[in-house]
Amino acid sequence: MKRLLALGAVALTTAALAWAGADAQPKAGGAPKPVITKAVKGERCVEDTAVMRRDHMKLLNRHRDETVVEGVRTKKHSLKECINCHASEATGSVATAKEDFCVSCHSYAAVKIDCFDCHSTKPQGPMAMHTLNAETAHSRPVLAAQQAGGTGAQEMAGVAQ
Repeated sequence: MKRLLALGAVALTTAALAWAGADAQPKAGGAPKPVITKAVKGERCVEDTAVMRRDHMKLLNRHRDETVVEGVRTKKHSLKECINCHASEATGSVATAKEDFCVSCHSYAAVKIDCFDCHSTKPQGPMAMHTLNAETAHSRPVLAAQQAGGTGAQEMAGVAQ
């Protein structure tokens, strides 16, 4: 019985010392925070920072739909204008290096960026993706005619050239 009590006392003392020493060990700092660099151009963003962090994808999707489906081209929420302002001075891109504007946050949030499968990551001239524009294949009349069956894929290819 004395042996059992002594063994219990040793176990409790060891557990108490281990628990007390746990606070002295360094704690993990968590994931590295994204590096958010200030925009290189422009006086201020088109929306407040909180809105852009929360809703930038919704704004980009809405702008894409207005441009592609309706043929309405504006600069306010366009991907091209985001790239023009936020491209890194070091890389000239928003998605080339891990410190670049888009990659930094998307890596932190573990979100895949698919914009740049088609679009350029660097500021360019008026067309950063392809030669289609609101006056040709992206216009509402052409899309309406295509949906009505009046314009086939071959005709659309001819319009885009």
